[in-house]
Amino acid sequence: GKAECHFMNGTERVRYMQRYFYNREQFDSDVGHYVGDTPYGEINVRNWNSDAERLEDRRASVHTYCRHNYELCTPFSVEH
Repeated sequence: GKAECHFMNGTERVRYMQRYFYNREQFDSDVGHYVGDTPYGEINVRNWNSDAERLEDRRASVHTYCRHNYELCTPFSVEH
């Protein structure tokens, strides 16, 4: 899988995406739940979306993963 953070205007607008390529499943913080693009992916995301703790963890990733890493990396990326 792959996790991505998209920043617009610093951290004013942040989007977190997590993608699993094999079964084409993804979580998009703008959508707020997992989406599957294949029949097997749809089965997987149905289970993942029924897990409230898992969804809350993914939704919180905007702050815990994206914003946290932005603040760590910005001094280096702005200076170079």
